[in-house]
Amino acid sequence: MAMDIKPSLLSSLVALLFLLFAQSSNATNKIVEVNKICNITINPSLCSKILNSKPGDTNHADLITLANYTIGVVRSNVTNTISLIKFLIKNSTNSDAKDHYQSCLTHFDEEGALHEVEYAEKMLKAKDYQGVNVAASGVKTAVDGCVFGDSPTDPVFPDHSSLPKYAEYVKQVADIITAISNYLMGIYK
Repeated sequence: MAMDIKPSLLSSLVALLFLLFAQSSNATNKIVEVNKICNITINPSLCSKILNSKPGDTNHADLITLANYTIGVVRSNVTNTISLIKFLIKNSTNSDAKDHYQSCLTHFDEEGALHEVEYAEKMLKAKDYQGVNVAASGVKTAVDGCVFGDSPTDPVFPDHSSLPKYAEYVKQVADIITAISNYLMGIYK
C-alpha cells in the first residue's frame, strides 16, 4: 500500500530535516571565546593557559577541537599522576602512606580517572556531550577520592608529597572539559 504524500508536505519534511541537521552541526562547530569558557571554571587563569597553549588559533577553534585537546591534556596528566603514585608506592617506607597511595592508584588507574578519560573520548566521538560532562565529573570525583577519601568520615591522609598538587591539577583540567561540554550541550551560549 503506497502512501499518498503531497509534494508540499514532502518538501516541508526535507526542509525541516535540513534545518535540524544544520542546527545540530552548528552546535558542534560553534566557536566560543576562550575567556568565556574559562570564566566558568574553578581556575580561569589555568584554563586560559591550557587552552591558549593549543597549537593554532585558539580563538577560532571550535568547541569539539578544544574538547579533544583538553581531554588529551587531562589524559597526559592522569598518566603522569599514575606514574608518580607508582613511584610513591615503591619508595614509601610508611605502611599508612603505602595504603594511601595504593588507594590513590585505584582512583586514578583503569577503573578510576583514566577510565573516565577514555569514556569522555568515546562520548565526544559519539557526540554525547552530556556523557562527556559526566565523565569529566567522574575524573573530579576520582581525584577527590584519592585526596580526601571515599567518605566524609575518612580521615584525610597528611600527604606531603607532590601528589596532592598533581591531583588538583588533574581536577582543574577536568573542570575545563566540564565547561566546554556545558557549551556543547547548550547550557551556556
